[in-house]
Amino acid sequence: MPLSPTFNAVQNAGPKAALLISNGTAEDLIGARLAGLLRLPVRYCPLVGEGRAYTAVSEAVRVGRVLRLPSGGFPFGSVGNLRADVAAGLVQESLGQWQDAVQGARGAGVVVVVGDAYALMVGTLAARRAGIGLIHVQPLLSAQYLEGLSVRGAMQELNALGANLPMPYELRLAAGARAVFVRDAPTAAYYAARGVAARWAGSFAMDVLAAPERDLSQFTRHKPPVLALIPGSREDHRQSLPPMLLASARLPEFTALVAWPHDWDAVTLPAGWALDIGSETKAYATGEGVRVPVLRGAFGAIAHAADVAIGTAGTANEQLAGLGKPVVAFATAGPQFTAGFARRQGRLLGEALSVVDADPDALAAEVRALRQDGPRRARAALAGMTRIGPAGALPVIAEEVQRAAGV
Repeated sequence: MPLSPTFNAVQNAGPKAALLISNGTAEDLIGARLAGLLRLPVRYCPLVGEGRAYTAVSEAVRVGRVLRLPSGGFPFGSVGNLRADVAAGLVQESLGQWQDAVQGARGAGVVVVVGDAYALMVGTLAARRAGIGLIHVQPLLSAQYLEGLSVRGAMQELNALGANLPMPYELRLAAGARAVFVRDAPTAAYYAARGVAARWAGSFAMDVLAAPERDLSQFTRHKPPVLALIPGSREDHRQSLPPMLLASARLPEFTALVAWPHDWDAVTLPAGWALDIGSETKAYATGEGVRVPVLRGAFGAIAHAADVAIGTAGTANEQLAGLGKPVVAFATAGPQFTAGFARRQGRLLGEALSVVDADPDALAAEVRALRQDGPRRARAALAGMTRIGPAGALPVIAEEVQRAAGV
């Protein structure tokens, strides 16, 4: 697929650009927020999906083809995920993206990779072919994933081994980068012990957490506390929203709010429930005597207002934990929040995350137990804020990118 005419027109004009390569929804969001801080032209190459987050960046130019994967970017989450992605053209289209990235780096001043080892390989090739510097932003790995991981547990998670810790080849590639930024201090120490001078400047997850987008008092003023329902941006939501809603019906002392990132036609309800759509941003799920607001474009507001959350999400769960809000989770059949993913996130978040059965009664009991046990809730809050850490990384990285580009 040829690059866009807009890209061809600006390739050799003006100041040196930054080429951002990212491979995932959260990675795109981090890349887009970083791009918005840069004082130089931006090109972006999303390796999974369309990279919609970048469309908010004025004059940013997309390069390369769009790869839509059935797994949503988790080909190694299960054998089924991998088979579906291969059938969808994973291998052929990925090789084409490597060529796109090389072409996109021509005339640029720096390549910035936001993502895992695979994205780093693509970025390394592009930077070397263009003879320019490389900066790696690694928001996925954490040395905290290794805490309490037994040999047996590691064997159960072989498909996620490269997501638990950097493989030797990733460390070799990272060692060739101008700068490497990781998600927490323990991971920076892990890299340093293996000869890579990685830096921790703050939490990427908290950097991209939106401020409250709207006033929620119409929903919360009469019945605090607030229970946030976070089904996530992946297809897991089709399995996870129904038990969340059923659990909320068993918790009349809470005001439940659903943070919904999809279109209304994607809402999956429990049997006997109905969806009453009020506007583009507000609907109500009704059933079993309750009426639960389902809100689009309000994740930041719900996250800040929440007392407790039920979540089957990656970054969103981490953001709730980083705010000091305990999160109750349960495994789905995938593609993202599988039992293995839940175990990994539990090691990352510690007491901030409780994993229970995908049963409305079990979910409701765990939420109620957290609410009633003040010391436990305090330990969960401290664990989340400590293990995720404060915001502040992206402005530091933006300055490093601009220096690398000669700005």
